[in-house]
Amino acid sequence: MVRIKERYLLVNILYPTELGTRANLPDVVVLNQPTSSELTAVALLRAIRAEVAALFGDYGSGALEGGGFSVKYLSQATSTFILRIARASYRFVWTALTFMNSVPVKNGRPCVFRVIRVSGTIRKAEEEAIPISSAPRPDPSKEHPPKCLPKRATMIAT
Repeated sequence: MVRIKERYLLVNILYPTELGTRANLPDVVVLNQPTSSELTAVALLRAIRAEVAALFGDYGSGALEGGGFSVKYLSQATSTFILRIARASYRFVWTALTFMNSVPVKNGRPCVFRVIRVSGTIRKAEEEAIPISSAPRPDPSKEHPPKCLPKRATMIAT
């Protein structure tokens, strides 16, 4: 019996259009905002399939139908999800994610889908996702240090 080869894509949703709009928050916090709770796995899959069909036509749509294309993990709090795709067609999905420019919900905000890791096992994709979800988020109510600290002058002995 032949094993079905699959790929797992770990994807992060970023919001770069809002950079610099909030002076009291660092850019990392503004870029990594939580996603709308209206985003579901079904809506995400539907949007990716539509984008693949728009880019690659019937050939791309047929490539996705053959394998088990599904969302294995979706977190609105961290704006992260893991997709399972057949190994032969993961590049179609990656390309479609690159061309998607808004969250696939009604009146979705502009965003960028960044593929963080392509893995052959879900275990490695999950290991990469753990630092993202457990990273300490800065508290916006506390004062933050300046972004640029002055460099110390060093003396070079000649």
